[in-house]
Amino acid sequence: MPRFHNPPTPYAFARMPSILSVGTSNPPFRYSQREIYDFSARHVELYRSPRVEQIFMNSDIDQRYLAFDMATLDPDESADEMHARFTEHALPTARKAAEEALARAGLGAGDVDSIIAVSCTGYLCPGLTALLVKDMGLRTDLQRADLLGMGCAGAMPGLQRGYDYVMAYPRKKALVVTVEICSACYYVDDTLETVVGNAICGDGAAAVVMGNSDASPGPRIRAFETLLEPSYIHTVGFQFRSGKLRLVLSKDIRDAAGELARKVVGTLLERSGVSRDDVRHWVVHSGGRKVIDGIKDRLGLTEEDLRHSRSVLREFGNMSSPTVLFVLDRTMRASLPEPGDLGVMLAMGPGLAIEGALLEW
Repeated sequence: MPRFHNPPTPYAFARMPSILSVGTSNPPFRYSQREIYDFSARHVELYRSPRVEQIFMNSDIDQRYLAFDMATLDPDESADEMHARFTEHALPTARKAAEEALARAGLGAGDVDSIIAVSCTGYLCPGLTALLVKDMGLRTDLQRADLLGMGCAGAMPGLQRGYDYVMAYPRKKALVVTVEICSACYYVDDTLETVVGNAICGDGAAAVVMGNSDASPGPRIRAFETLLEPSYIHTVGFQFRSGKLRLVLSKDIRDAAGELARKVVGTLLERSGVSRDDVRHWVVHSGGRKVIDGIKDRLGLTEEDLRHSRSVLREFGNMSSPTVLFVLDRTMRASLPEPGDLGVMLAMGPGLAIEGALLEW
């Protein structure tokens, strides 16, 4: 039986939902990678080792946005103080990205019929969707969904829910908002296991407006593909330690990501009747230098194919779920895809999950 996300009929293709616009934002504090490393090394003996310094400084990251002021930050802050950082910064950062996306689509708050919010670095109840309705003056009769715990891959399930909504209601608009305050999870202990996350993660938000429009500068979504590899389920995610979120980011991910991405892309293209050579744009999550290297090697990509993934990593670090949408925004603005161009979007996260989408401009 054909799957919902791969509609085979010409009529279905004619009404495939489009990404009408993308908006992005970051918290106000921006630091160089050297500043972040020096701050950590001043307070934690483990970080003074050449090995840890090398992890920070060989990350291909120049700078990151973090939602704290180094001049006043207490490195021994409590779990309550860390979560307060998420509460304080998640909403305004998400709102800024959402309002930018709406403005770029030529829409206002009253035009949103469904809102999907994605996050994994904090927990709020009422959730971000309810808070955004109040803060942005959105309609109070819209449909809502809050997606939690999906990590770096979270933007893709968010897009899937927006896609499903617009497919069901072709005249309506969905707003997908992703926001992560990874600095609310800046957990420091005496193990190398937490070093990598602290060395690469940053804070940010991204939003997309989804709908049906023949005049959209953004791509239509032709298909989605998901692959879960449960044998890696303990290699990435969060653990709770004394009420704090402790990031687990195993080195095994960098070796597994490339092969799993190859499988997802192969299935996605085969089921869509598309050749690998037909793909002109690669929108790949900036998961880290070695993750990008692994995907490059297994998919046979070039540095030109991955230039936007590299530049987002260099300028923002890995912001978890918003990151792939930052790469999409840069692709749309810098590469200027032409009508008929095909693209593949890839993100990966806890599960281990690889999420792919086939785009057509």
